Amino acid sequence: MSRKFLVALGSAALALSLAACSGEGAGSGGDTSGEQPSDLTIGVSMPTQTSERWIADGNSVKEKLEGKGYKVDLQYAGDDIPTQSQQIDQMITQGADVLVIAAIDGTALSGQLQAAADANIPVISYDRLIRESPNVDFYVSFDNYKVGVAQATALLVGLGLQNKDGSKGTATGPFNIELFAGSLDDNNAHFFFDGAMDTLKPFIDDKSLVVKSNQTAIEQVAILRWQQETAQRRMEDLLTSSYNDGTKVDGVLSPYDGLSRGIITALQNAGYGKGSAKMPVVTGQDAEIASVKLINDGVQSSTIFKDTRLLAEQAAIAAEAFLKETEPEANDTTTYENGVKVVPSYLLPVQTVYKEDIQSALVDSGYWTAAEVAAGQAQG
Repeated sequence: MSRKFLVALGSAALALSLAACSGEGAGSGGDTSGEQPSDLTIGVSMPTQTSERWIADGNSVKEKLEGKGYKVDLQYAGDDIPTQSQQIDQMITQGADVLVIAAIDGTALSGQLQAAADANIPVISYDRLIRESPNVDFYVSFDNYKVGVAQATALLVGLGLQNKDGSKGTATGPFNIELFAGSLDDNNAHFFFDGAMDTLKPFIDDKSLVVKSNQTAIEQVAILRWQQETAQRRMEDLLTSSYNDGTKVDGVLSPYDGLSRGIITALQNAGYGKGSAKMPVVTGQDAEIASVKLINDGVQSSTIFKDTRLLAEQAAIAAEAFLKETEPEANDTTTYENGVKVVPSYLLPVQTVYKEDIQSALVDSGYWTAAEVAAGQAQG
């Protein structure tokens, strides 16, 4: 090598070394408070595009952050854990200043989070709490225990055991019900189920509700990856194994609209909703447009509306706080323990939507249009 080249190489190495020492290498790692928003990048990792809810979340977070002037690297992982891990690795090496992550598996990203911590990149866990890592800096979500309470309450209201105001209903039962839960690797699924079961237990204990399959543990009723087809198959199996004696299902606790549609398909294929065979009360969550139409048509009973526009806004506020070297505002610092630490959190409220609430909760707020509700699909 020429002397001139060696000198140049040494100078480059020294420059890189100084940058690393000053914390200004990949992943920022230094003080970003004096930089312009356009100089900063937020990596946003979403789990899948198979659910309209996550598409809406990703777009909303991107829109909110870009509205504040930041660059956004939005990636969807296709419900594939290695893909999400690889995408986050890439965000880190390309110099993301903050990461916003909705994890597929809440325990599968420890290596990526350690790399982010080593590069001084704050991590915001988005709606799904990332577990078993000390490197989760903030959590934005809804009150997920209350989501479960609301779902169970909607089931009770639909069956007539309870009124919307919480008073005792006129029905007495017994009613046959079946239970569904979300994916066990999603921390939220446990909160939903706990809230629901705490609410339903007194009615199960006094025999006004009967789980005919006897499947009441979350491990028995969970649906991996929240897959609609898996929920449909499980409902079909339940009908074959537990209702082949002529008895009927009166209600189904479903924690998510996609599962609800699979459950409803199985019930309809078995003759429910036709002639005198009444459709069971089926709950849901996320106000997905296909399910909102089903509610409007009297097929699905209810859904839990979580306004993801507000969640996206809160994620953007938290990201901006970290970029300005301040702590995001938390309204819960005790509940969300991820196996290593209690993660400071900001929780948003939820709303139960029955048919009569669609206009005020979803249409008037601009979440869906009346035309979209009628068609059962998003437009434009």
